[in-house]
Amino acid sequence: MAHDYLIIGAGPAGLQLAALLDRDGRDYAVLERGSGAGTFFTRFPRHRKLISINKVHTGYTDPEQRMRMDWNSLLTDDPDLLFTRYSPKYFPDADDIVRYLHDFAAGLKVHYDIDVTRIERDDNGFVVTDHSGQTWHARNLVLATGVSQLHVPDIPGIEHVERYDTFTTDPQEFTDQRVLVIGKGNSGFETADALVEHAAVIHVAGPHSVKLAWQTHFVGHLRAVNNNFLDTYQLKSENAVIDGTIERIEQLENGFRIQFRYARTVEKLRELEYDRIIACTGFRFDASIFADGCRPALVIKDRFPELTSAFESVNVPGLYFAGTITQSRDFKKSTSGFIHGFRYGARALHRVLTARNHDVPWPHTPLELSPEAISDALIARVNTSSCLWQQFAVIGDVVTVDGGEARYEEEVPVAYVADGGLGPGEHRFVATLEYGPDHDTVDPFDITIPRVAENDATNAAQASYLHPVVRYYRHGVLTATHHLAENLENHWDFPDVHQQPLVVFVKECLAGA
Repeated sequence: MAHDYLIIGAGPAGLQLAALLDRDGRDYAVLERGSGAGTFFTRFPRHRKLISINKVHTGYTDPEQRMRMDWNSLLTDDPDLLFTRYSPKYFPDADDIVRYLHDFAAGLKVHYDIDVTRIERDDNGFVVTDHSGQTWHARNLVLATGVSQLHVPDIPGIEHVERYDTFTTDPQEFTDQRVLVIGKGNSGFETADALVEHAAVIHVAGPHSVKLAWQTHFVGHLRAVNNNFLDTYQLKSENAVIDGTIERIEQLENGFRIQFRYARTVEKLRELEYDRIIACTGFRFDASIFADGCRPALVIKDRFPELTSAFESVNVPGLYFAGTITQSRDFKKSTSGFIHGFRYGARALHRVLTARNHDVPWPHTPLELSPEAISDALIARVNTSSCLWQQFAVIGDVVTVDGGEARYEEEVPVAYVADGGLGPGEHRFVATLEYGPDHDTVDPFDITIPRVAENDATNAAQASYLHPVVRYYRHGVLTATHHLAENLENHWDFPDVHQQPLVVFVKECLAGA
């Protein structure tokens, strides 16, 4: 079977892209290894509570503003296909998203129980072979498989320990035992927190400092919903977070002995013993199905595919990626690793494919060519956009001025603009929402640390809070930047004090000042 587009994976990213292709009447198919949509969520997270926000009651009536607080819905015009209809919980159950994705997939061209075993290239594109030996052909191949393989650190003896993806989650089986959890991410602390009532001692170990999401603004760092364990450590309740590296794991007759090198004590190396060890060390992209001639280059310790700004493999033309495996573009900085981020990335990918393969330019609306109209349009979108809010610093809105005309292009990856993806343009203004340069080092609850005042345009570039930034490109070259000092952490609309400075900035740029 041959298609213009073949998507592998019927998780949220694959379904998001499929729904957009389906709406446009494109020739596509989705191959899914599981028996239903969203198979990943039938097993993960292991303790079944999602950490993605589901705020049903926002006070907004505008659907776009409501999406800012809805981290699970895919982009759709059907109000019945919003995740907020499926659960009232702020942190919903994983089973709820399985139900949601099942309904979202209805009517899409998804083939279930298709386990892809090999991907090759031929003169017409890609050849995909499944477990039964059947072949599927496509001019464009999109991998939306997620990070499906456990990332196993290079520690001698690691093969003997239990793994997050397979260990038993019944806490009673850990009663009165000494337990070591390897990994200081959400999966590690989620696991430790679940064992607190039964295990005698729990240590959570890793070489890096614990990073808290409320400080770094990266939602993949430790979330408050999983950090109760920190209380049990700092309030001396037999648990601990230990900082350093595990250099060796030795399996004993009734447990394990590890060699642990401390990161910040005089006692550098020590032997510690445990009854159980669980590796909660994150996940990685599985590239094993690719033949040598089309294996994508990998980055970040070979955990993710290396991508262009168009979500395409840097070394395999026609091979695209959607979903959490696109996070190499903003690793631990923005939200491409999560539904509320990559749903916009999938829509951007759809627009890239539409422009490349069907000669349809990026969606745009004409705009009056005046500094006032350009400023009004940018501020109106910044006030309401969910994409700019969620994909901070990664996706922006663009005003292109060329040939005496102005047009507004929504939700374009910033790197794609910089790489010339929108084509030539004399003037371009790119609006994003961003945190300041040192935002992840500032304790937001420390009132002794001064903050840049709202409306202080002179010092806005140093503001640690989320605020709008407008960059100006002249003939593709970044020429000037304007920061608007408005704290977006509160309910807000731009006061007039921001309007005139932005108008002046736009006017000076257009005049070549």
